[in-house]
Amino acid sequence: MNVCPLDFRYGRKEIKKIFSEEARLSYQLKVEAALARAHAEVGNIAEEHAKEIAEKANVKYVKVERVKEIEKEIHHDVMAMVKALAEVCGESGKYVHLGATSYDIVDSANALQMKEGLEIIENDIITLKKSIALLAEKYKDTIMLGRTHGQHALPITFGLKMAVFVAEMERQRKRIKRCKDEIAVGKMSGAVGSGASLGKKFFEIQEIVMNELGLKAEIPSTQIVGRDRYIHVISTLANIATSLEKFATEIRNLQRNEIGEVAEAFEKKQVGSSTMPHKRNPIICEQICGLARLIRSMLLPAWENAIQWHERDLCNSSSERFIIPHAFILTDWILIQMEKVFSNLEVYPEKMKENIEKSKGLPLAEAIMMLLVKKGMNR
Repeated sequence: MNVCPLDFRYGRKEIKKIFSEEARLSYQLKVEAALARAHAEVGNIAEEHAKEIAEKANVKYVKVERVKEIEKEIHHDVMAMVKALAEVCGESGKYVHLGATSYDIVDSANALQMKEGLEIIENDIITLKKSIALLAEKYKDTIMLGRTHGQHALPITFGLKMAVFVAEMERQRKRIKRCKDEIAVGKMSGAVGSGASLGKKFFEIQEIVMNELGLKAEIPSTQIVGRDRYIHVISTLANIATSLEKFATEIRNLQRNEIGEVAEAFEKKQVGSSTMPHKRNPIICEQICGLARLIRSMLLPAWENAIQWHERDLCNSSSERFIIPHAFILTDWILIQMEKVFSNLEVYPEKMKENIEKSKGLPLAEAIMMLLVKKGMNR
């Protein structure tokens, strides 16, 4: 039974695949494989054991269903994964998860997931930016009213309005790049961050594992990677969502009957209202606004998860299972929807001209004032 709208209404397969239950398991198994290979490299276990573990550390051999069966008995999801992997590795199974704590695996896997998710978000931003840039170029000479406080202000061009949006999305792209560096961090330092379980070879093993995974090591660490990093990621996604809500709100306002300067595309068989056949509603922009608010709501648990007892507690775990996939999937979704709006946007230059003419020259008051001052009149 589907309950969450992500299951049946919102989100693309490409990014859902990264944050699916099976993908979460797959990333964790990837970390276990890297750990086994690191132990073999430093001489802690035989090469044949590492090969066996690495070969079996994938969802072809370790099934989500089996992990769930074990978890029902032992009430520990990571240990259930470890047992499920160990049982398919024969004699080599005793070396699975050697010297690791659960969050060595979870946080390193989370980093891989989020890093991949951010790649998709960055590509979305680049595509959206191109669509808006085309509008900026096409309408660079199309005069319209600029408005402040909801009132007529001074003339601008529609191209300028779009250029402002392009610049904002470029700033968001740069923030995503910084996020990728910030979140590409894992750990293999044990239960309190001391690396005691790995002995004198702790730093060497951690470095080997992180290098294989393409991550940096969190040094120093507690049992977990610092949640200030997660705050940065969720905050950036919320920031992007806010930009999109701003753009969507502008389109909605300009589409109002009283203004009528732009409009979302409306398909031939599309219905605007179940009772008012004349309605042509900006439903995609309204959806973007609603989902942006939901994305921003995920900031609060992200901030609160950074507060941990001593070297860690478990309060972050349950909420992160919601906020990380939801924030990524919804941000990707509204980026795609926003691109759809801009790439099909209907622009009405004649209506823009008409609205300026209705103002009877008042938006030119500033220009006239400047000319009068030039002629000697007191400002």
